[in-house]
Amino acid sequence: MIQNKQSVPLKIVIYVVCIFLALLSVMPFWIMLVNATRSTVEIQQHAVSLLPSTHFFDNLKLLLGKSFNPFRGFMNSLIVSVGATALAIYFSSLTAYAQVAYEWRLKRPFFNFILAVMMIPAQITMIGFYQMVYKVGLTNNLSMLILPAIASPTMVFFMRQYLKPTLELSMVESARIDGAKEWRIFNRIVLPIMKPAIATQAIFSLVSSWNNLFTPMVLLTDSDKYTMPIMVSLLRGDHYKTEYGSVYLGLTLTVLPLIVVYLILSKYIIAGVALGGVKG
Repeated sequence: MIQNKQSVPLKIVIYVVCIFLALLSVMPFWIMLVNATRSTVEIQQHAVSLLPSTHFFDNLKLLLGKSFNPFRGFMNSLIVSVGATALAIYFSSLTAYAQVAYEWRLKRPFFNFILAVMMIPAQITMIGFYQMVYKVGLTNNLSMLILPAIASPTMVFFMRQYLKPTLELSMVESARIDGAKEWRIFNRIVLPIMKPAIATQAIFSLVSSWNNLFTPMVLLTDSDKYTMPIMVSLLRGDHYKTEYGSVYLGLTLTVLPLIVVYLILSKYIIAGVALGGVKG
């Protein structure tokens, strides 16, 4: 009974801390949503407000009245993000499976090469990448923002570290004995095992591709191919630089799809954490 009485205040403290951290995490998004309904004058006078205002449709009118096309930007960002995420996840999982399930002479040097590539910043290779894209005439092609995702060393490293203690090689051997081909084993046995890791990396990859501004800004010059980050960045130019309500509304339209994706995939991440806890 004494231990139970002592644990009650501790639980209360834990709940209070968790609630505080949750509110602290949600607060920036709420302020962004509130500022999307406020005028520029209100934002300049009081930068932070927790109560919505009545200028949402005015900001929307300003946003749509110029070169900002949220539907086109959303579709371009969706094509790039989903395509890049799908390629990165599948081929990274396939590479990680080859690193775990097979024994071959260059297995360790290949993994060391992946670790070395992880340490090279993408900005260093951008000049050479742009020259290559320019020579083949694909500077305004969205595929050049999707296809490079096939080689994702960071994701390969994560998938390998997840798969190594999780995959039972006996299941793979049993499937081979039963006559299953390697592609069938990977698609039907290995990928379902990797669902928590896939969900986690899908969120990271989707957010990274969706928010990517540097590469699209370098490769894309056609306004019809602009992604959402480019369109939002252009709102700060000319006389739009004072229309902060419209800028916040553009940011809100950019962030909302990411929140929806996270809510959809979060259950798989929680399941993966619980599975790891049971194994430990």
